[in-house]
Amino acid sequence: MNTDFFIANERLVLRSVEASDADFLYRVYASTRMDEMALVSWNDAQKEAFLRMQFQAQTTHYQSYYPQAEHQIIEREDGTPIGRLIVDRSADFVFLMDIALLPESRNSGIGTIIMQDLIAEAVSANRAIVLHVEAFNRAMRLYERLGFVKKAEQGVYHEMILPNQTENSHV
Repeated sequence: MNTDFFIANERLVLRSVEASDADFLYRVYASTRMDEMALVSWNDAQKEAFLRMQFQAQTTHYQSYYPQAEHQIIEREDGTPIGRLIVDRSADFVFLMDIALLPESRNSGIGTIIMQDLIAEAVSANRAIVLHVEAFNRAMRLYERLGFVKKAEQGVYHEMILPNQTENSHV
C-alpha cells in the first residue's frame, strides 16, 4: 500500500501510529459515534465515559485478536492528522478493520482514494478484501460503489467482501 496519496493537488501521508497519537485516535473514534450519541439522553459526561469505555474495549479487542494489524494515521502534508486506517494482512485475505476520518475531512474523496489503493494492492496479490460495516453506516454506499458485496450479517454489522480475481469467494 502506498504511504503517500494526492487528492486535489494535496499530498496525504500514512504513517504508523505512535503512543502520542492516543488522544487523536480517541477523537476520531468519538467522531464516528456522534450521530449515535445524539440519540441518547445522557449528559456530556456520561457520553464521554461511554465513548472512552467503548474506545478502550475496541483497542483491546484489536490488539488481542489482530496483533499483526497495521495501525496508521492519515495526515495532511503539513502533519495535521485527519483519520486512521487499520488493516490486517495476516490471513489469506486483506481485512480492512477500520478507516475513519474526522468529520471535516469526510466526503472529500480521501476515503475513496485510500480504498482504491488498498484494492489495487489486493488485486496485485490476488487476495480478497473483507470488512465489517454497520448496516446504517453511510460508508456502505462507498463500499458498494467500489464493488464490495454483502456476504453475511452479524448482528448490526454486514460482512462485505471484494473477491479476489480468480475466485468468487472462499473467505
